[in-house]
Amino acid sequence: MALTDKVEIPRRTMTLFFVIDASGSMEGSKIGAVNAAIEEVIPALKEVSDENADAQIKVAVLEFSSGARWITDGGPVEVDQFYWNYMDAGGVTDLGAACKALNEKLSTKGFMREATGSFAPAIFLMSDGEPTDDWQRGIDQLKENNWFKAGVKVAVAIGDDANKDVLKAFTGSMEAVLETHSTAVLKKMIKFVSIRASQVASKSSGVSDSQGGDMGDEQKQAELNTALQEFTKEVAVAPDNDQGDW
Repeated sequence: MALTDKVEIPRRTMTLFFVIDASGSMEGSKIGAVNAAIEEVIPALKEVSDENADAQIKVAVLEFSSGARWITDGGPVEVDQFYWNYMDAGGVTDLGAACKALNEKLSTKGFMREATGSFAPAIFLMSDGEPTDDWQRGIDQLKENNWFKAGVKVAVAIGDDANKDVLKAFTGSMEAVLETHSTAVLKKMIKFVSIRASQVASKSSGVSDSQGGDMGDEQKQAELNTALQEFTKEVAVAPDNDQGDW
């Protein structure tokens, strides 16, 4: 091989997990805003992935209502191959089942088995209600999962009925919990969080665990929390700020 030959260096994977409440209370404008925003943000995520020399972004989607179901049941999908199928809403709010399902896949035997290694994931939870099952046990199990601990986490409380204390338990801090009461702001939040969390989570800190996962978790979460605070301030003074649709 000549010295001038270009060597393709394999990129590690960073998976963006969407964990979405699809219970009956999400029916109508709420699930509509989620569907539209995720569909619209995919091209931007592809750009983030294309421009990142270290990481390839993939997407995994878990919906929960009466139980939990992986939309991407075959594993994370490369963002340029990902197509969003609109969700419907119905049923109760089994967040505990979602935590259990997420815990099972956050493993090198599950969705974190890339041969080139994986960055710790970005995990984005959206919910508008009170959990209807044993959510505490589910979150306690997640907190023992090293991939979950190392990942960056954000939650959005949709409307007045969302339990922000539960979402705080999921993310680890109230700084990583956003709140909205309008369709327009929800769409903005989904787009901003999806892109910014992916950018932060796919940065290389130069420190890896034995499985190839990037372990710069505290710095990354702090950086993301700062970005979330700045975004919240911008939204508060925007012309189409939170007017209270719900």
